[in-house]
Amino acid sequence: MPYAADMYYYAYHPEDTERLPVVLIHGAGGNHLHWPVQARRLSGYRVYALDLPGHGKSKGHGLHQVSAYTERVLEWMEAINLSKAVLVGHSMGGAISLSMALESPQRVLGLGLVGAGGHYPVNAEFLENTAHEATYQSAVEFLASWAFNLGADSELVKTVQRQMLETRPSVLHGDFMACEAFDVREHLVTIKHPTQVICGSVDKLMPVKHSQYLANQIPSAELTLIPNTGHMVMVEDPQAFTAALEKFLGELHDKKRIP
Repeated sequence: MPYAADMYYYAYHPEDTERLPVVLIHGAGGNHLHWPVQARRLSGYRVYALDLPGHGKSKGHGLHQVSAYTERVLEWMEAINLSKAVLVGHSMGGAISLSMALESPQRVLGLGLVGAGGHYPVNAEFLENTAHEATYQSAVEFLASWAFNLGADSELVKTVQRQMLETRPSVLHGDFMACEAFDVREHLVTIKHPTQVICGSVDKLMPVKHSQYLANQIPSAELTLIPNTGHMVMVEDPQAFTAALEKFLGELHDKKRIP
């Protein structure tokens, strides 16, 4: 299992440097398995899927600031000699991707923002519940139920819930503290990277208005809505999600934006 900068990562065709590099960054309380296999094995691309610090198989502790996670992703890129990449981030991973585009734009070829926003309002009661062992399971159950469309496969919901429960309470709490403090709405207009904004049409955690705002504010952004899916859009409809992502990456590849 590959590790770099104390972070576990899945790699698909990492040796083929002619392929456009794509880095998948999961959301709060997640891990690389939140990306479906179709996304982790995109045909024709060099794909990496990370476990952020304290998540999944990665070592260390979770962090409390999006900027701190961004620094760790940059350290990981340095460790594997990846000069720049297309960043595809889900939820908090979208915040990390936006942070990198603003702070280290030379390291970014393009952005895929999935269930993301320019800010992340977090319910105060939910945030408090993630901080305590006694209420942690109920908080995760609430999060998992709200992350999916009402018609989603119950076994799929249970799988994601089980994965989240494997995350230490301090890690998930720190993730949502990081989300609560994140706000780059005033800076979105300065982002010059080609951007694909993808959102589930019935996302209850980050409603469509947040994705629409990103698409309106980032000059080169386009919005794709995936019908009848919630916040875990890439898990609920991996085929539609992957098709939207491949279309975006294909356009980048045609422009020969390869490092």
